[in-house]
Amino acid sequence: MCGINGILHLNANSSDSSSMDMERLLQGMCNQMIHRGPDDDGIHVDARGGLGFRRLSIIDTEGAHQPLKNEDGTIFLVCNGEIYNYLALRKELEQKGHQLSTQGDAETVLHLYEEYGFDCVNHLRGMFAFIIWDTRTQTLFGARDHFGIKPFYYTYDHERLVCSSELKSIISTKPGKWDIDVQGLYHYLSFQYVPEPRTMIDGVKKLPPGHRLIARGQDVHVERYWKPQFQSVQQDKQALAKKIRATFDESVELHLQSDVPVGCFLSSGVDSTAITAKVSQLKKTHSFSVGFEGNNNELPFSRETAQILKTEHHEWLITEQDYFDALPSCIHYQDDPVADPSAVALNLVSKMASEYVTVVLSGEGADELFGGYRIYQEPDALRYLSWMPDKLKQGMQSLLGNSRSFYGKNYLMRATTPLEQRFIGNAKIFTDDIQNVLGPQLLADLRFLQDAFEWSQQYYQEAAHGDDVTKMQTVDMNLWLPGNILAKGDKMSMAHSLELRVPFLDREMFAVAQSIPTEYKVNRQTTKAILREALSDLVPQHIINRAKLGFPIPIAEWLKGKRGDECLAVIKSSGIDAYINIPFVESLMDKHRRGEGNFARKIWTIYIFAQWYQTYVKQNDQLLVSVG
Repeated sequence: MCGINGILHLNANSSDSSSMDMERLLQGMCNQMIHRGPDDDGIHVDARGGLGFRRLSIIDTEGAHQPLKNEDGTIFLVCNGEIYNYLALRKELEQKGHQLSTQGDAETVLHLYEEYGFDCVNHLRGMFAFIIWDTRTQTLFGARDHFGIKPFYYTYDHERLVCSSELKSIISTKPGKWDIDVQGLYHYLSFQYVPEPRTMIDGVKKLPPGHRLIARGQDVHVERYWKPQFQSVQQDKQALAKKIRATFDESVELHLQSDVPVGCFLSSGVDSTAITAKVSQLKKTHSFSVGFEGNNNELPFSRETAQILKTEHHEWLITEQDYFDALPSCIHYQDDPVADPSAVALNLVSKMASEYVTVVLSGEGADELFGGYRIYQEPDALRYLSWMPDKLKQGMQSLLGNSRSFYGKNYLMRATTPLEQRFIGNAKIFTDDIQNVLGPQLLADLRFLQDAFEWSQQYYQEAAHGDDVTKMQTVDMNLWLPGNILAKGDKMSMAHSLELRVPFLDREMFAVAQSIPTEYKVNRQTTKAILREALSDLVPQHIINRAKLGFPIPIAEWLKGKRGDECLAVIKSSGIDAYINIPFVESLMDKHRRGEGNFARKIWTIYIFAQWYQTYVKQNDQLLVSVG
């Protein structure tokens, strides 16, 4: 796990094209991400291209210094992540005559590029973002892993292309000259994150998962090399469960490759428990859990699991003060704002884990692959009205929209609304009411902005052949997973120089999961049904059939007290008036406190944007100073 940077001068006559200027810029970029790689750094520059690297040493800790170069010194590489099939790839490459100079995993990418060119990505099993500078063809080639586990930001104009693991590093190359991307903000208000390829900064993009970037001359080209596609195949259920289990076991074993200590995040859910249980069968391990004060504290469940699995267990009961003390650091390290309240909890459990290990395994991705979200049960629950013709549904929806509230109205509204018009992923913050929260600048641009439902249509089209659950999984794989789950996972763990590995997000795991019939995944009683069956002898019984809860963070209660006053004060003083209708947010707070509805997530989304705006826009000079 590391941080990568790259610069390519697209215009050979650019006034800042000297290697000295490029080295200075790359060093500044690397300085912004020391937390991603506290162990080592390295820079390579020549007349047109340059690479910078910060290293967190995991495999071949004494060697594998980056940037790496090929045998004749004509191709250079910086790579962030882990290639889990690197030993098999190494053997294959050596048989083809390649000479590898390190024992690390990243060097296999360099030689795969020599062998297969841009298609080298098709041979990789792992999490990665890399940049290759090929001096022979004057080509900069970058790629991001299949699922979007590792980040890749880039920006370019007619003079130069800049790539990095972090938004902060890109901003450092041109301080004080960046504007808000209003489309990115508009999406954020609905999704609670900015979906790829946009960011909250105008002109800076994220390379989407399963994409590669190729720059040669003055041409910068981005293309997709892989996409997640679900195709249900009828098959024997028991044989499928065995296949899932065998693939899971292999993936966990591969994810344990490391020359430094490895531990596990342990919640009260099936996914992290299964990983911890499998690791515990192979070696003595540390486990890490967090919970919150109050009735929803789940630490007793994870503690019981740890006792059964005999892990060296560590836990943290997070207080309200702990949570808000950590928030400014979280905003700094997240780059783009992510308004998921669990991000802070992930930051704190990462902080605790980093005191004992350098690598942790976690259960992200299982819900998207195996149908784990409770919202996936909705299509079955709504099937009783599926017989209605579309025109009748439209008429009923119109009548319901103008009627008073009554028991069952919400069910009827959802049942008469097409899936494509009600589901944009696991978070839906501002949608029908979004115009109420917009400030004058966004309202002025409204006719040019694409809403969240329009944006998600591309993924519905990709899954047009599937049922509603398959469509929901496809939307989440492309939006929720990289935009929220993996973004906060990478940023909050790397804030503490901790490598987060996710064994469920493995190419071979997906190859099995993509063909599972929907009835094996979701039914009226449970989610991830076949995964639970496959793991039933591994996961303790007090966990195996527990419903998914996530981090039950008491934001709604906190906002009713003095924290609500503090959050509102930040929103009002942050300077976001041009983008956000502050009086409307105040009205939401009043309604929330009077018990007229739970508006906590809407308020929190605005609050996180206000905090982000203060850090990345109003205080841009302070941005480039590392926070705690």
